[in-house]
Amino acid sequence: MQKQYSGPRTIRPIGVVSLHGIAFSRETLYAIDKNRGFLLKIDPKTDNTTVINPFQTNEFIDVTGIALWKDTLWLTRENKVYFCSNAIGNSSEGRLKWQHFFTLPYAADGIAVWESTVYVTCQKLGRIFVLDKNTRQKITGFYAPGIGFENITVQNEELWLCDREEQTVYCLERATGQVKFSVLTPFENPTGLAFYLNVNTGERQLYVAYAGDELYIRDDPNSERQYELSKRDRSFIHPLYFYYNEQEKYAVSNSFLIEMSYVEELEPLDEIFLEDLEWRIALPSETHRQKVREISPIGIPFTEEIQNGEKVAVFRFKPLRQSERRIFGWKALLEVRAIKYQIQPFNVENIPELPEGFQEKYLVDNDNLAMDREIVIQAAKDAVLQEKNILRQLLNIRNYVYDQLSYGVTAKIDTPDIVLKRGVGSCGEYVGLLLALARLNNIACRTVGRYKCPAFADRKGVPLEPEFNHVWLEFYLPGFGWVPMESNPDDLQEGGPYPLRFFMGLAWYHVEIGKGIKFETLKNKGIPVNKEKVSIGNLAINHVRFTILEELLNNE
Repeated sequence: MQKQYSGPRTIRPIGVVSLHGIAFSRETLYAIDKNRGFLLKIDPKTDNTTVINPFQTNEFIDVTGIALWKDTLWLTRENKVYFCSNAIGNSSEGRLKWQHFFTLPYAADGIAVWESTVYVTCQKLGRIFVLDKNTRQKITGFYAPGIGFENITVQNEELWLCDREEQTVYCLERATGQVKFSVLTPFENPTGLAFYLNVNTGERQLYVAYAGDELYIRDDPNSERQYELSKRDRSFIHPLYFYYNEQEKYAVSNSFLIEMSYVEELEPLDEIFLEDLEWRIALPSETHRQKVREISPIGIPFTEEIQNGEKVAVFRFKPLRQSERRIFGWKALLEVRAIKYQIQPFNVENIPELPEGFQEKYLVDNDNLAMDREIVIQAAKDAVLQEKNILRQLLNIRNYVYDQLSYGVTAKIDTPDIVLKRGVGSCGEYVGLLLALARLNNIACRTVGRYKCPAFADRKGVPLEPEFNHVWLEFYLPGFGWVPMESNPDDLQEGGPYPLRFFMGLAWYHVEIGKGIKFETLKNKGIPVNKEKVSIGNLAINHVRFTILEELLNNE
């Protein structure tokens, strides 16, 4: 039986490979599959799909942008813009007649039309062309905010862009092209976007198309191994929810309710006897993008204590013996969402001094940062040069580190001086170098983390286990507070340009735990345990599990 439509939903047309431009006309969704050359008519309530151009698919291969204005279809292919009059409602047996409208110097990516104005994006030039529909002349141009392939749509007085590499949707003023705010998308590789108007309620919902691939285990009976890791195309359309807090200068998007558990499996490797052991494990934090609904113990009870404003679970063993075997930890029910801060360099031109105590805590070498080594001191100078603005300094430092390092998994975390000489680093080593260079430039910053939920937002109710832990940075902007910056995920291509998606932004799948304090510590009779003699790694094995329960509609 057909499931009753109950509001915004993921749209999964069957048989598509690479959805790009999308557009709505009343209750109907139109989309282009640039690899197949399919111009598609899709029912957003049922996924039912019709190919409108069955005899012209070759002509539509590599079309990347489409727009609808009344009954006229607009599209981009290579470096040209075309339109087809009376395209909507055309019989599938009829041929769509293209008319040339405009030629760009480089590839035209996305297109949007509003009354007598046509907007076209061009990644090569990093521009949005603004054209007059009647004269076919260029009126003006706007700066395109991201670095990747961008598609575009228009809604009243706003332009909306999605950037594939930035994993971001931007809202711009239509008259000036100025960015009002931006939000991260819940999935990678956004390739198209359009607004759906609910004719019954008058509400508008933004939908974003995605086109990428996914890994899967392929069963090949002709192969000696039979099972092999392979890739397949993955393309769908999903609603984008967002909330912009203009006063506090941040925007959040798609929220998820997840269950996270962290447990230690106690199995000491060495002979041990600790008479009165307190085992502390930090708990998830409360932030603009993360809310803790509920926390409960696993295995044995714990008490809560507060350290520097953060909650910590305290497990007690009286005593802990080598022969003892337990599973203990916590389970948390969390609301998580993506966040993107909207702070600009001009916002921090005249900021206050750091709060008391910050200099001693966040500007010193307290974590083997090699801040006294000449190679690190020189790198701190080379990274910022003459720049004085704190935001531009941070961005220069990030880009400098990306230029110097390539990502690689290492056996252990080395100090920044060694990492600089080697030119390869893990996420923890990126963090160490970023911390050292920022602190040497008098920018207060700290390491935060601890885990990322596997980024499968559409796999609900399935237990998911991360492959490793993860750390990133927060830097302090007086007058604004702590702002996040990822360590290495934006280091995508040799020599840049580098995306800004995770500079002052975090995806929904980051879980913030015990910010500004140690994640896990041991005390025996109230005295910290010497980790050289007794390490947590020799006492227990940790197990981390996530389950995405549902997607939430309220992002405030």
